[in-house]
Amino acid sequence: MELTAVKDYASMSKEAASLIIKVMQEHEGGLFCFAGGDTPVGTLKELVQAHKNGNIDLHKYHYVELDEWVGLGEEDEGSCIQYLNRYLFKPAEIPQKNCHIFNAKSENLAEECQRADEYIKKNDGLTLSLLGVGVNGHLGFNEPGVSFEQAAHVVDLQGNTKEVGKKYFNGSYVIDKGITLGINQLFASKYLILLANGETKKQAVEQLMKSDQADNKWPVTIVKEHSNSYAFIDDNLLH
Repeated sequence: MELTAVKDYASMSKEAASLIIKVMQEHEGGLFCFAGGDTPVGTLKELVQAHKNGNIDLHKYHYVELDEWVGLGEEDEGSCIQYLNRYLFKPAEIPQKNCHIFNAKSENLAEECQRADEYIKKNDGLTLSLLGVGVNGHLGFNEPGVSFEQAAHVVDLQGNTKEVGKKYFNGSYVIDKGITLGINQLFASKYLILLANGETKKQAVEQLMKSDQADNKWPVTIVKEHSNSYAFIDDNLLH
């Protein structure tokens, strides 16, 4: 894992975007997985600006949603796809045919998992995954205790994940389940990028930095074992 300590959120976003653009230039037509939520927003904005400036053509790639709150869709405030639409897909006018998203309102979530698995296989696996880290060390909705061998699956969300979710939903509802790509798929990405900022992530970052082998009690520790992983972490979390 290549660690870059960054001075602030803007620096983290710019450096991560710069690496993604470099990978995109080397892997035209590749499959990219970008996390929703607050942490990647700055990076997504940088990518859109690079697209508008003509430095990269985001229409030449495929995209797969990392995860979603079960029961939410793109019209629901706080959904993961709403973040991706707002900060990437719509401002860059990426064609819908290039994007695979979970239908987390489906009555057959097992089929949704299978569709995601098949989409990844059809595109020869993930080229790059851009991940944040949860307060409890989760990646996507791969919660502590997850099997590292799983592909896409439905998850019972843990207490702190549900608590954090409230900031996205303005307390409108409590979501108990998530649907997510699996650690097995993320780890198979050619490139893995981890972003971490904010004091709430301090314990997860500490576990990552002190780990000498992956531990599913802290799923984030798998990042260290990836042969082509990059972590952009707020310097304040490293001391």
